[in-house]
Amino acid sequence: MKADLMVQQQVKSVWQHMVGVICLNLTNRVQVKQVLPELFKRYPNPVSFIRGRASTQKKMLKHLGMVNKRYDRIQKMSIDILTWDYKDARDLHGIGKYGSDSYRIFYLNDIPKDVQDKELKKYVRKIRRRK
Repeated sequence: MKADLMVQQQVKSVWQHMVGVICLNLTNRVQVKQVLPELFKRYPNPVSFIRGRASTQKKMLKHLGMVNKRYDRIQKMSIDILTWDYKDARDLHGIGKYGSDSYRIFYLNDIPKDVQDKELKKYVRKIRRRK
């Protein structure tokens, strides 16, 4: 079952999920929904992002605000994910509790006991009702 959440509707890999998590930080979902399709069309995986032009990437991320910080986080996370063991998402640069919880829910099928994000909480409630 794929999620009803905005990030899950637009991603095809764990890396894209984590990019979405970074993009959602301190911005609204409407803005992110407009940026991700074009970003992923041009940069579908971490290697293409790492090799891409910073100026083009920053231009694409500009509308989300904090462009330099967001770009740096995605760039470093993209490097990290190439050698990551896929256990704890917090091992990736720029990924905190929300990213870790969403990774556990959508990729490990493990629901953390202390989910704090309101959208993730709603999703978890839906899952529990269906069981």
